[in-house]
Amino acid sequence: MEHARGLLYGFHRLTGTADLALDDAVSLLRSAGHADLAERVEQEIIGRNVIHGRWTFQIVEDYDDHYYSAFKDLERQARDELAGGKRHLFEAEMKESRRSDGRPHHEALPTSAD
Repeated sequence: MEHARGLLYGFHRLTGTADLALDDAVSLLRSAGHADLAERVEQEIIGRNVIHGRWTFQIVEDYDDHYYSAFKDLERQARDELAGGKRHLFEAEMKESRRSDGRPHHEALPTSAD
């Protein structure tokens, strides 16, 4: 789920970056004598909704508000009920099985910086 959310945020960032880059494209088209094409890009593409009625930030907000938050709430509840609230159980077990006990940089837990 976190990977899917990250990809959605990446889509949001890339789409926004592309839209902003079109400002330079419009300027270059105009300076190259392609005013009609520059006008079309400016009027038809820049600032256009990505899906009906929405820019990408609105897609991200809808995803977070209506799917991701419900997923995270239920995941937290299941973790609390089934694992005492502990996260990353698989990884913790893997760390314990793969570390070399007593070796530097293989500590089971962080040590204090005192």
